[in-house]
Amino acid sequence: MKEYINQGSQDTRSGFGAGLTELGRTNPNVVALCADLIGSLKMDQFIEENPDRFFQIGIAEANMMGIAAGLTIGGKIPFTGTFANFSTGRVYDQIRQSIAYSGKNVKICASHAGVTLGEDGATHQILEDIGLMKMLPGMVVINPCDFNQTKAATMAIADYDGPVYLRFGRPKVANFTPADQSFEIGKGLLLQEGSDVTIVATGHLVWEALEAAKTLNEKGISAEVINIHTIKPLDNDIILKSVAKTGAIVTAEEHNFLGGLGESVARVLAENTPTPQEFIATKDTFGESGTPAQLMDKYGLNAKAIVAASEKIIQRK
Repeated sequence: MKEYINQGSQDTRSGFGAGLTELGRTNPNVVALCADLIGSLKMDQFIEENPDRFFQIGIAEANMMGIAAGLTIGGKIPFTGTFANFSTGRVYDQIRQSIAYSGKNVKICASHAGVTLGEDGATHQILEDIGLMKMLPGMVVINPCDFNQTKAATMAIADYDGPVYLRFGRPKVANFTPADQSFEIGKGLLLQEGSDVTIVATGHLVWEALEAAKTLNEKGISAEVINIHTIKPLDNDIILKSVAKTGAIVTAEEHNFLGGLGESVARVLAENTPTPQEFIATKDTFGESGTPAQLMDKYGLNAKAIVAASEKIIQRK
């Protein structure tokens, strides 16, 4: 069984900040916009090095999306930054009309997604953003798993011509992806080979899936683990190839089970090879105030829950 080493816990939002800073040094067309959350989005270094390529919009997120769309007309590559709740729900009309429908090359970068935002509570813990964004025609949706992958994804989307939603988080999580690993939009990563059950995870749940695989291995269950960092376009092939071996699948995400990764996977399976599936996700509910660890445990978004779901789904083969 392959071992993945935690290189030190880091927040994925800092991976975004590091990637944006690197882009500032290598791509003169990259500009950044923020809605009064510079520190929270880790944009400080980019601003220090490129003060003329940063625009502080203030608490006016809808205006930020419109400005970003306009900047693309002049050949700029705008990266917008605010919390995931304000990056999607608050400005959905502006994204739909000015960015998605218009096919503008805007990178919507969203921090503090999911319940791991923590103590700020349900009003800020958006759990429906992946669903909102993946339903927009032409919108790419990316949810990387750790610091290194978020940095790589941030840099990769600058080379992609079209609208992108990049989702990341606030808490420090295991950083285990190789720093030099290339990021390919729409290409899932096989992290662990197995024969009894497929675990497809995204974002913060990828490390939990690897931890679950260890526990399952100790119980004599061979789990295949796949990191789906790009939810749209989805890597259908890696999923179908895996379930052809295992015959059972668990999807894991820090998002509502309605509209998220799990439903996208279920569609692929229904269209190609119907397969028993369990969903690790929130069950049509809002979050609440608490520490990230407390909330992940309460809503069943951790390795323990993945192990239980895997054992259950094997019985349904």
